[in-house]
Amino acid sequence: METEETVKEECVAMSKTKRIWLAFVDIVLFTVLFMIFLFLFAIPFAIAFPELKTQAGGMSVYSMMLNEVLMLASGLIAACMVLGFRKLPFSGLGLSLKGWGRSLLNGALLVVFLYAVGFGLSLLLGAVEVAGVLFSPISLLSSLLLYFLVAVTEEVIGRGFILGRMLDGGVNKFVALFISAVLFSLMHLFNPSFAFVPFLNIMLAGCFLGASYIYTRNLCFPIALHWFWNWIQGSVLGYKVSGNEFSNDSSLSGRKSDKWRNFRVRRLYSVFTTFSAWYSNYLKTLL
Repeated sequence: METEETVKEECVAMSKTKRIWLAFVDIVLFTVLFMIFLFLFAIPFAIAFPELKTQAGGMSVYSMMLNEVLMLASGLIAACMVLGFRKLPFSGLGLSLKGWGRSLLNGALLVVFLYAVGFGLSLLLGAVEVAGVLFSPISLLSSLLLYFLVAVTEEVIGRGFILGRMLDGGVNKFVALFISAVLFSLMHLFNPSFAFVPFLNIMLAGCFLGASYIYTRNLCFPIALHWFWNWIQGSVLGYKVSGNEFSNDSSLSGRKSDKWRNFRVRRLYSVFTTFSAWYSNYLKTLL
């Protein structure tokens, strides 16, 4: 015969299982609402501003900015609707500005350090060489704004809602971190040259960014790190960002001495930087 304590434990387990399932249902619901709102927002702008497309049929930087704004608006509206339906606080998205200055500085300094080490190793090993320096203030500033919008959008969706909702739903934090990182990587599925190694690199980056969010439940540091990582990689060093080359006006233009050697060094550099970022955050949690 079941005791009263056993019945209570079963009820608690059942309640926790229900909460977990509701969290995953909410993520699916969020995705559907996000796609609907993005479609509804994009159609009028595409009709009203066809000049945002370049003559070559690609996307101008202003078109990409608009695209990110529409994605961010769609994500925030979808998140508000789902959280409001569940009567959960909007603060769960981690958009508090508490400590934003310190987080911005720490994120920027960490990125500068990692790229100084990684790019420095590439230069020393002869994987790349600087062929020229081009300074374009307008291009640098416009790309800085673009990458800020990209960082805010992807962090709000990937960490603020998806990871945050799983944590609030009672999902184990390590399981939630892994799932959110995989989903974050899959968000880049249609990027040029997307393959297993880029998938793994983006997933590892998602793990690090998510670990920071779990520790603080604040998006300031992940946004800062994401923002300056993309900007320095694309606009300062001239590498492609997620397979995309947004501008030819990068500060540094390089020449690869050997494609295969460059491939190996860049993959080693990617693993090194991901591990270094994770380890620095791990030490931070111990202090």
